[in-house]
Amino acid sequence: MVDKHIKEIKRKMRAVGTYNISFSYTIEVLAKVLVDYQTTVETFEKTGGNIVIKHTNKNGSTNIVKNPLYLALEKLRDDIISCSRELGLTPAGLKRINDKGNEPAKKSTLASVLSELDKK
Repeated sequence: MVDKHIKEIKRKMRAVGTYNISFSYTIEVLAKVLVDYQTTVETFEKTGGNIVIKHTNKNGSTNIVKNPLYLALEKLRDDIISCSRELGLTPAGLKRINDKGNEPAKKSTLASVLSELDKK
């Protein structure tokens, strides 16, 4: 399942022109998060898909709380967006990568000195 997601992420990155082998770790992390997300969604739906549930604490009091599975889904969604942004798969992430790619490379001090010597 992870391999399927890795291939799909790479395909999407190639489509927008951001694929680079140096992103391998982030691609793998995103693929694993996507698998976790799918698994959590399935479990959430099987348990009724309720955003809030009744929870009885150790004192015997029953309270309405946010479903822990829903909280996990919210966190996984944030992680998916964060990784996708790093890979240039969101508009903001793509803009950031493109802007950085268009910046001229900064010369080191040594390169500047050697460049000045070549001019003389």
